[in-house]
Amino acid sequence: MLHAMFSQCPCSGDGSGGGSGISPWLILLAFAGVWFLARYIWNKKGVSVMGKMGKIAIVIALVGAVGVVVAIRGSKPGGPSSPPAALPRLVDLGSTTCIPCKLMAPILEELKKEYAGRMQVEFIDVAENPDAGKPYRIKLIPTQVFFDASGKELWRHEGFIAKEDILAKWKELGVSFATGTAAASQPASAPAFERLEPAKADTRAKDAICYMCDRDIDAKTLVVVKSDKGDVRLCSPHCYFIMYSCLTEDKAGFEKKVSVTDWTTGMVIPGTTGFYLYGLDDKTGRPTVKAFADKGAAIQERQATGGSIVGWETLQGKELAARCGFCDRAVYPEDGALVRAEGLYTWGCCSHCALGVAGRTGKDIEVHERDRLTGEEIIVKTANGSVASIQPATAVAWFGLRKGADGKFASAGCFHQGFFVSADNLRQWVEKNPLETGRLITIHQALADKMKLTPQQIQKACKIGECAPK
Repeated sequence: MLHAMFSQCPCSGDGSGGGSGISPWLILLAFAGVWFLARYIWNKKGVSVMGKMGKIAIVIALVGAVGVVVAIRGSKPGGPSSPPAALPRLVDLGSTTCIPCKLMAPILEELKKEYAGRMQVEFIDVAENPDAGKPYRIKLIPTQVFFDASGKELWRHEGFIAKEDILAKWKELGVSFATGTAAASQPASAPAFERLEPAKADTRAKDAICYMCDRDIDAKTLVVVKSDKGDVRLCSPHCYFIMYSCLTEDKAGFEKKVSVTDWTTGMVIPGTTGFYLYGLDDKTGRPTVKAFADKGAAIQERQATGGSIVGWETLQGKELAARCGFCDRAVYPEDGALVRAEGLYTWGCCSHCALGVAGRTGKDIEVHERDRLTGEEIIVKTANGSVASIQPATAVAWFGLRKGADGKFASAGCFHQGFFVSADNLRQWVEKNPLETGRLITIHQALADKMKLTPQQIQKACKIGECAPK
C-alpha cells in the first residue's frame, strides 16, 4: 500500500519504472521531520517515558517503511540503478498513410533489428500524435532526424531515404556502429564475384557475329548495312532496327543502304523491296520476321506457319513502336523489362536501362524484370532515386564488361546485362555462357550508377559512336 502511495507521488517519476525513483531530497526531508518529531515527543511534558518510547517506535517504523519503498523502486528494471546507455538516434516522423512513409516502415524495422544496442530507431506518427512531432519543427513527411549520442542534431532529410543512404550518412557524419562482431551485423552486401576474361576463346569468324547482339548469324535472316567503314552484318531485321534507333546521324534515305536475305532462296535483296512475314513465337510471343523477294513465296510460307505479310514501311513502324524509356532503343516487350513510372508504362531494353528510367524522368519507378537463368520475376521499386524495395531481397545484378584495345574495361552493352534472383543463379548463368565477362553488383549500385549520369550523358546513352563504339 505504501509503495502504491509513493508511486503516485509527483516527485517519484512517472510510476512506470522508467523514472528516477523517489527524490533524495524528499527522503532527507522525511528523516529531518522524524528527528524533529521524536524530539518533540520526548520533550513533551505529561507523557510517561513508556508512552514516549512507544510513539517514537511508531515514527521509526514509518521511516523503515520509507526505506523499504526506496529499495523496491531502486531495484525495479529500468530504475535508477540501470540507466540506459546513450546511443546515436534516428527519428522518422511520418504517418501510416503516406506512400513514402510506408516505404520507410520496413527500412526502419530492419535498422532496429540489425543495429539493436547500437542505434536507437524511433518512428513518430505525426498524424496520430501531432504534439509529439512539434518539437522537431518538420515541414513535410516523412522527415528523418539524425542525433548523436549526446542528443545533438547532426542532419535531417525530407522524403524517402534508402537504408544504404542512411548508413552512408551516419558514416559521413563520423558515427560508427562497429563492434567486435561488426562484420556479422552489418547489412548484407552482394558476395564478390567477377569474370573479366572469357572462359574460352571466341573462335567464331568475325562476319558470323551480329554487330548488335554478338549472337551467331543465321544465314537465312542475315541483314547487311553498307557503311563508309565496310559492311555491318546483323543477325535479323530486328537487330537492324535496334541499330537504326541508336543512330544519331541524319537518317534520311538510310534504308537504301540495307539489304536483307530471302528466306527461301538465300538471295540478297534491297530491304525496301522485300515482303515480310511477321509472326509470333508460339512459346514466348516474341515477333518473328522472315524476308521474301517474292510475295507468292511469302504467302506459301504463311500457309505453313501463319502470320501477316507486310511491307518495309509497316515493318519499320511495328519494329520502332516499342522503345526503351531510358536510351530510346527499339525493344521487343518480350525481351525487355516492364517499367511503371507513376502510372505510365514503358520498357527497359535491359535491366540496367530499366533502372535508368528513374534517372531520365526523375520519377519513382517500379521495374518488373526476369531472372536470365530461370525466368523468375524480380520487382524493384525506387523512391527519390534510391532503391525502396527488391523482391526477392536476394536479387543481384550482372554488369557485363568488355576489355577494349586500350586494356580498359567498359560496358559490354545492353545485351550483356541482367538481374538474377540470387548470386547462385548468376554464377550458373555465367558458367553456361563462357564468353560473358563482367562482375556481380548490387541492384542498389546499378541504380546509383544510372542516377549519377548527367542529362547530356543520358542523351548519348546507347547511341552508336557516342556511347561505347565497337
